[in-house]
Amino acid sequence: MLTEKQLIRLAPWLVILFLLILWEAICTGFKVPEYLFPAPSAVWQAGLARWEPILMHATQTLFTTLAGFAIAVVVGLLLGIAVGLSPLVYKALYPLLVGFNSIPKVAFVPVLVVWFGIGTVPAILTAFLISFFPILVNVATGLATLEPELEDVLRSLGASRLDILRKVGLPRAMPYFFASLKVAITLAFVGSVISETVASNLGIGYLMMAASSSMDMALVFAGLIVIGAMGVVMYELFAFFEKRLTGWAHRGESSAL
Repeated sequence: MLTEKQLIRLAPWLVILFLLILWEAICTGFKVPEYLFPAPSAVWQAGLARWEPILMHATQTLFTTLAGFAIAVVVGLLLGIAVGLSPLVYKALYPLLVGFNSIPKVAFVPVLVVWFGIGTVPAILTAFLISFFPILVNVATGLATLEPELEDVLRSLGASRLDILRKVGLPRAMPYFFASLKVAITLAFVGSVISETVASNLGIGYLMMAASSSMDMALVFAGLIVIGAMGVVMYELFAFFEKRLTGWAHRGESSAL
């Protein structure tokens, strides 16, 4: 008999297995053409048969995603600190940042292609543009919600604004920061793949566009699964670091999402 903890650990795998079986049964039972909706068995075969190009393009997508994400972390953290600490900066920049974030990032891809040409750079910049805003908002929220009473006590003890930021503000914002990283890394994959489908000759996005043009839907779905798997791995990696570095902010293991 499985314990509750074992069942919790197995639950994601059981759900995935159930969905795969259901997917296979629907495709087989209704005789769905492979060029419309391939069964998991066909996707698996396509992945095995073309694992080398899939690996090459997946490596490119992972590189562009991580590069854009790294830039987003630096820019989002710095802007988040500025917005969270200064009401003046908040009033000046926040409306512009919200308006910028409301623009679909795919609209920037043609502009980036004109500026930098087709290739890696537009994918990196698109990943950055789509992923820095959650980091900025969460860091700013963590700093802006610091209790005023705590600030007053620290100032009465002689602490400067820098001391408050370094010893209280930033640690207080760490749970918000790690929560934003888990969201931003998934968005970074979206940005890089969008750019690859429009303006690149490498990457999973390009592979999927090339496969769809020849109606090779099994390869398209293999690319989708690879992107999803990379996103899950990176999400879990940041969740691991969040749990280790900000465990004090969570009362129980189940609260560390």
